[in-house]
Amino acid sequence: MTNYNATDESILDCQGIFKSFGGTHALQDVQLHVKPGEVHALLGENGAGKSTLMKIVMGLQKQDAGEIRFEGKPYCANGPAEAIRAGISMIHQELNPEPYLSIAESIFLKREDTIKHTPFLNKSETNRRAAELLEQYQLNMNPKALMESLTLAQMQMIEILKAVSCNARLVIMDEPTSSLDSEETDRLFRTIRNLKEQGVTIIYISHRMEEIFKICDSYSVFRDGHFIGTGRVEDISINELISMMVGRKVENIFPKVDCPIGDVVFKAEGLTGKGFRDISFEVHAGEIVGFSGLVGSGRSETMRAIFGLDKPTSGKMYLNGKELKTKNSRDAISQGIAMINEDRKNYGLCLFRSIRENISLPNLPARQKSFFINQKREKEECRVVAKTLTVKMASIESQAYSLSGGNQQKVVIAKWVLATPKLLILDEPTRGVDVGAKSEIHALMSKFASEGMAIIMVSSELPEVMGMSDRILIYHEGRINGEVSRSELLSNTANQETILAKEFGGR
Repeated sequence: MTNYNATDESILDCQGIFKSFGGTHALQDVQLHVKPGEVHALLGENGAGKSTLMKIVMGLQKQDAGEIRFEGKPYCANGPAEAIRAGISMIHQELNPEPYLSIAESIFLKREDTIKHTPFLNKSETNRRAAELLEQYQLNMNPKALMESLTLAQMQMIEILKAVSCNARLVIMDEPTSSLDSEETDRLFRTIRNLKEQGVTIIYISHRMEEIFKICDSYSVFRDGHFIGTGRVEDISINELISMMVGRKVENIFPKVDCPIGDVVFKAEGLTGKGFRDISFEVHAGEIVGFSGLVGSGRSETMRAIFGLDKPTSGKMYLNGKELKTKNSRDAISQGIAMINEDRKNYGLCLFRSIRENISLPNLPARQKSFFINQKREKEECRVVAKTLTVKMASIESQAYSLSGGNQQKVVIAKWVLATPKLLILDEPTRGVDVGAKSEIHALMSKFASEGMAIIMVSSELPEVMGMSDRILIYHEGRINGEVSRSELLSNTANQETILAKEFGGR
C-alpha cells in the first residue's frame, strides 16, 4: 500500500473528521485526500462512514471536528446548493426523482432558463440544452418525457447528466451503476473517461470490485468509521482490498454449493405479457436459475407476471405440477411464491415502520390465532432471522429508514426467508450491498437451495450470475435467446463474452 497523502497536490483534503449521532460514532479521525483529474474509489462496507463523509462534503451534515479544504482553500458548504456553486456535485445511490417533471426540467431544476428581461421560464431553451446533453452522452430520450415514465436505469443516467451539467470540478458518484446493465455501465465509463479528459475529478463509491479495477486510479478504505488505508489501484489485489474493507479474509464472494437437483417446482409455458413473449422454462428444487440480459430486456417484467403484479396476456404457469392462477401478489404468496423486488425503497419496505413490522408483514397469518398475533413468537422469530442475516441495527424496533441501504436489503430478504417459500424470486438481490454482505447473501442462497427451495435470480452483475447459477437463461428483447449451464462455465466452453454476445442478440 502506497502512502498517498500528498495534501499539497490534492483537490479535496479531509483531515481529522469526527461525526457522531447520539452515542454512535459514524466517523472517527477520518482522512481523505483526492488528487485532481483522477477517479478515486472510496470503499468500505455499509455503515463504514463513506456516505456520511460525502454528506458532510455536500453540506447535508456538519462534522463535529476536523478540517476540509477544496482546491487548497478552507471549505464548508451550508447545503448542496453552496457545494454545487463551489464546484462539487453528487449523484446519490437512492434516487428521489420528481415524477411529474420532464427530463429537461429535472436536469436543470433550480437552474432553469428564463425569457430575457422577464421572470418567465424559457422552456424551449431548457429543452434544447437538455437535448444537447442527451445527444452528447448518446441517450435516446425525449427531453419532454416525464420522469415517471423512465426505468430506474434511465433515471440514474439523468442524475448523472444533472451532475455533469453543473460544470462541477469534483463529482461524487455513489453506486452509479447499481441500476445499470453492462451496456449502460460501459456508457457511464466512457462518460467518466470523457470527464477525466476535461480535468474533472471523480470520487467513485461502489461495491462492485471489478469496476474499481476497471475505472479507478486510486482508492481509500474506511471500516467502522475509521480510515484504514489509501493507495494506487494498480498496487493492490482484489483480495487485499476486500480484506482491508471487511477486516478479515473473505475466501469466496460466490460460495455456490452444488446440491442435488430435485423435481420441477415451477414451470412456465409460452408466457407472454408486457415486455416479454413466448417464455418457457423450468426451475427444479435445489436449483438456482440465473436470468441475464440488458435492462429492459424483459427479465423483471417476467418476474412481475409470475408474482401476480402484472397479468400475462397468454401462456400457463405451474407450481408443483398444478396450474398456477395468480390474480395478484397475495395469491402468489399464499401459494408459496416470494419475490424480492429490485426497487426495495418503493416496493420492498415500509420505511417508517419498524424492522420487526417489515419482517412480519407477509407472515402474520401464520402467527395469528383467532384475531390475535402471538407477539412474543413474532418478535423472537424476527430477531433470530435478522441476526442470521447480520442486520446491523440498534434494535428490532428501529425504523427501517434508519438503516443503510445494504441493511435495508437484508430486511427485505429476511421477511421472505421467514415465509419459507417453494419458489423464491430474487430480482437484483445484492444491489447496493457491500462485499461482505454479498458473500453472506450468496451463502444463504446456497443454503436455501440445499434445503430444496427453487430459486430464480435476476442480476445485472455477470460475475454474480455466473458465480451463483446452476443454469443461466439469457434474455434479448423480451425473449430467451440462449442458455448456459454451470458445467459449461466450469469447463470454459462458455464465458462472460458468450453471455454478453447473446444479451446483444447473437446466436
